[in-house]
Amino acid sequence: MRPTLIIMVKEPRPGRVKTRLGRDIGMVRAAWWFRHQTCSLIRRLRDPRWDIILAVSPDAEGLTSRVWPAELPRVAQGTGNLGDRMARLFRRFAPSPTCIIGADIPGIQRAHIAEAFRALGSREAVLGPAPDGGYWLVGFKPMAAVPSGLFQNVRWSSKHALSDTVTSMSDMRISYVSEQRDVDQLADLELVED
Repeated sequence: MRPTLIIMVKEPRPGRVKTRLGRDIGMVRAAWWFRHQTCSLIRRLRDPRWDIILAVSPDAEGLTSRVWPAELPRVAQGTGNLGDRMARLFRRFAPSPTCIIGADIPGIQRAHIAEAFRALGSREAVLGPAPDGGYWLVGFKPMAAVPSGLFQNVRWSSKHALSDTVTSMSDMRISYVSEQRDVDQLADLELVED
């Protein structure tokens, strides 16, 4: 089966997306940045080696949005914390190698995604660390069933997110790919624009 790359996106509405960045540069500018960053990311990551699916939020608005490319399949993220939403996506797409990324990582290139799918050749899971203790990518080989404890007790948006996620993966063999920086606030934006 062809690998699946899922990109998690939110509707780029001021005050509903990139709110920490919005506190630094204004909510309208933060939403504008996210919209253009996401469109650029999608263009860069199109590749015949994998299928791209957009996991949208909010569900109803995201499924009918005219912001994102109409030809790309979309699925609703649904309710719950980030771990709940990602586990649901992995359950749905478990028959193929699947990676999930966020849309707020300007440095991602096709080579990074190809590296992650290659890493799944010898391991059950792959993670792309971020310098803040989180991660920009998580992926799994085809699974019969998503482990019940996957993403449980993860302290999201903290320096513990990566280590907590690794703990939730229990006995899986994990490969790590290159580090990438996401943009949560002005200091992050300044670092990726340099």
